[in-house]
Amino acid sequence: MCGRYAASRAPEELARIFGIERWEPEEALAPDYNVAPTKEVHVVLDRPVKDAPSRRPVRQLRVLRWGLVPSWASGPEGAARMINARAETVAEKPSFRRPFAQRRCIIPADGYFEWVTAHDERQLEVEGKKKRARKQPYFVLPADGTAFAMAGIYEFWRDRTLPDEHPNAWWATCSVITTEAETGPLAVAPDEGPRSLADIHPRMPLMLTPDKWDPWLDPARSDVDELQALLAPPPGGLMRAYPVPTAVSNVRNNGPELLTELAAPEEATLF
Repeated sequence: MCGRYAASRAPEELARIFGIERWEPEEALAPDYNVAPTKEVHVVLDRPVKDAPSRRPVRQLRVLRWGLVPSWASGPEGAARMINARAETVAEKPSFRRPFAQRRCIIPADGYFEWVTAHDERQLEVEGKKKRARKQPYFVLPADGTAFAMAGIYEFWRDRTLPDEHPNAWWATCSVITTEAETGPLAVAPDEGPRSLADIHPRMPLMLTPDKWDPWLDPARSDVDELQALLAPPPGGLMRAYPVPTAVSNVRNNGPELLTELAAPEEATLF
């Protein structure tokens, strides 16, 4: 799964990387080193500009809320449970199949976090009582330092309790598509700990390589078979992972220090 990630690149840099034509400076988000469900996030999408003379799709950087709310939902309460969509079933699930066919996006990240507990540390005994060890967080990112382009889908939801002119009448939300984690060796592995992404977690965000960006974002593409072909995992050996401070486990913590590369996992700490 993907439940936490970092996104620190400025809109200007994202515009250069993804060929973005339009973004609103007043909507730009500050760097976020601990992105959590239901937060506002940057996404890249191709969509006509409202009230523009041409209806051609324009590549835009938009701000959406992470946690997809289906258009038919009675309310947004389940958004936090809809942060991920599985690549294997995204074309079939009622909540995801229409966005998959019509509204796809890229969710740019520096990398994502996952937590690992060593088998010999799952139960520790302190003063005669067993305590559960805190999981060690790892940061997973492209080995060459490029942007992590996570495949995503987005949707619009109308809050019928509000009048049309209310600024919160419409919600724009998104979900990260996940796939099976790579079982091959990491491009750069930590001295201690997992040797592959599958050793960290069985799922991972689906990373789109640059050759897939245009077809994935193209709203004219709706053939399910063609779209599912784009969901193939990228070649192995592109990623690295390293242990980071356990401070990232608290969603209230935020800052570049959360991405500090540790030489080894932190000493086991207890709840």
